[in-house]
Amino acid sequence: MNDTTRRHAVILGMGLMGCDIAAIFLAGGWRVTAVETAKARWPEAEARVRSSIAQLDGDPAEAARLTLVETTEAPDYASAEIVVEAVPERLALKQDVFARLDTLVPPHIPVVSNASGYRITDIAGHIATRARCANLHFFLPAHLVPGVEVVRGEHTDPAICDAVAAIMDGLGRKVIRVAKDVPGFLANRIQHALMREAFAVIDQGLATAEDVDNAVRYCFGFRYVAAGPITQKELAGLETQLEAGRTIYPSLCNSPDPSPTLARLVAENRLGPKTGRGFRDWPADVTAKERARYEKALLAAVRILREED
Repeated sequence: MNDTTRRHAVILGMGLMGCDIAAIFLAGGWRVTAVETAKARWPEAEARVRSSIAQLDGDPAEAARLTLVETTEAPDYASAEIVVEAVPERLALKQDVFARLDTLVPPHIPVVSNASGYRITDIAGHIATRARCANLHFFLPAHLVPGVEVVRGEHTDPAICDAVAAIMDGLGRKVIRVAKDVPGFLANRIQHALMREAFAVIDQGLATAEDVDNAVRYCFGFRYVAAGPITQKELAGLETQLEAGRTIYPSLCNSPDPSPTLARLVAENRLGPKTGRGFRDWPADVTAKERARYEKALLAAVRILREED
């Protein structure tokens, strides 16, 4: 197939998310034009894309259909079926990108944001073509986590969400449709309810960070590949959940503010592997080993889920 006749996606931003999203499209037979303004990062981005394609059981040579460009104006938007914004999580930056895409991208082409918390209504509500904008929320590492949220904004044409969902379904993603544009969408609202309590028990001295990780990973979280939380509770009996909720809910953290422990660690620049220390020390060799173990476990989970399809 001539590459110019292949389906075409444009991605803006080639950090980890952008690279892994590109790998999804490339492994699915698309060609990708990606905007990365820091040309010095291109070799690193290309290497990440090749590695991610290989993890999807694709041929790393498919990365040859990736074209990197330096400016937002450079892609041939008219030939694209979808434009994905994956720039850093800063509202003003995303708003600026969408304002520029407003006139660069033909108005019938979906323009979506991979923002993890910002609503598409807040990102694109000020532009003329806001009806073709939606959130398309992947989860890191995007190529390994099969789920992706398609979120309809207050101004989004429902047909745009249908088109984006169809593209994702064709690429083998598990699409979660979110009907209302609220902060955190669906999955992150559930995840952050867990994270608020996870940090709260550390704040309270109930458990260490390691205890929290083990409680989730080896207890209730162990079951989540097999079934989601609602199915689990139905299998156990909803009356048990009702009684447990009556007992436990009154003592759960409901603070509107992030954890003091979390705030302290960030203030001390203890961010995790990126600064070498978080709750624990993260030397480079330990980080590399942990990332490899993590991705190996995710690949095993993907294989389990594929067996069900």
